[in-house]
Amino acid sequence: MKLYISPRTPNPRRVTMFIAEKGITGIEEVALDLMAGQHRDPAFLEKNPMGRVPALELPDGRVLAETRAICTYLEGLHPQPNLMGEGFEERAFIEMADRRVELHLFMGIANAIRHSHPALVALENPQFPDFGAAQGAKMRETAQWLDRLLAGQPYIAGERFTIADITAFCALEFARGLMKYKPGAEGLAHLQAYRDRIAERPSAQAK
Repeated sequence: MKLYISPRTPNPRRVTMFIAEKGITGIEEVALDLMAGQHRDPAFLEKNPMGRVPALELPDGRVLAETRAICTYLEGLHPQPNLMGEGFEERAFIEMADRRVELHLFMGIANAIRHSHPALVALENPQFPDFGAAQGAKMRETAQWLDRLLAGQPYIAGERFTIADITAFCALEFARGLMKYKPGAEGLAHLQAYRDRIAERPSAQAK
């Protein structure tokens, strides 16, 4: 299999961290330079018409795109260690936690950065700075909720590490890099301690 990624971008990092947590080997990584427009190359668009990474090319030639879909496929191939839930009830609650983090933290950070960072005008044109600022504020509301949540439990979905923690960590790292955002600097001690604890996992080194 081939995994199309772009270095230092958060969605591909979610998949590479998931792969690292699973201990999966043998997947070839193909890096695309987004700033050079390689994701718009006709050869790649044939594989993924949306022109986005990550994308996983299967042995039979089919291409699976969208981060969570790729993780679902890999979880099916490699059920252990389990990251998406054992049984329908746990799967549902983990998916809820993951979607909340993705929609309200991750996307807020992504929109804030894409619409406010001058280096990303090539990827988001036109930029809407007011929208970016508003998304940054919304993201902070979610971060405050997560801080309260993590005051009472060790992980986003409860008592164990799951895909929701991968999504949250990659979002926070994206914000740390391009927004210079540190939860602890804004009084969110529980979220900062959580981020620091997840950063110690070997999978957090996967880019």
